Amino acid sequence: MAKTKKATGTTKVSVKKARGPTDPLWLPNTERPTWLDGSLPGDRGFDPLGLSKPVEYLQVDVDALDQNAAVNKAGRIIGTFTPNVDEVSTDSLQPYSEVFGLQRFRECELMHGRWAMLGALGVLACEFSTGTTWADAIGLEYGQPQYANFDLPFDINNLAVANSVLMLGIELLRNSETDLEKRLYPGGAFDPLNLATDNLKEAEIKHGRLAMVACFGFAVQYLTFGNGALGSISAFAKSF
Repeated sequence: MAKTKKATGTTKVSVKKARGPTDPLWLPNTERPTWLDGSLPGDRGFDPLGLSKPVEYLQVDVDALDQNAAVNKAGRIIGTFTPNVDEVSTDSLQPYSEVFGLQRFRECELMHGRWAMLGALGVLACEFSTGTTWADAIGLEYGQPQYANFDLPFDINNLAVANSVLMLGIELLRNSETDLEKRLYPGGAFDPLNLATDNLKEAEIKHGRLAMVACFGFAVQYLTFGNGALGSISAFAKSF
């Protein structure tokens, strides 16, 4: 994993060099982008659109602001500036210095992957235990929320408000953390079995990516064929 170097108010991340020509890539006979050095879990050099490429800023000279002149020329470009690290601070709800930076994309992917793993498991468990598709279950919850066939004493709107309040508190607390690794792997009560090793970090991001594809597939299947996840699997099996 990348090592962290703490500074006042910010945290900087040092990067490792690429692992060489034997480094596994997402597609054979491709070249690893220079900004993906293979040091992050699950890094296989996949960034065909260059979304995580470090931004480059143009340095522009001061504009000519002479009110007596007929024409005021804009400042000329005098150079470029490319930041080589992501910084984290607690000055705002957007903690990363680069909105389209590699470290922020890493955090977003990991968080979405964790939610997708919960969602994919919930879809399959719901359909297997109730026989109702996940899409229809959403409509039933709007009518009368239930848990294990017991009616809950509140409606879906109350649940949404409570969820928003709780998640707001959690996110505010998480955004107060400036250590990049602790933001993603806080440890302690969130990792009682001390499972956040390098190998399991890579396994987690792989499973998270698969779960995100699965959730997307569930939605496409329902919109296209009107079947739930298990119904689509059953129809697929019958086609052979």
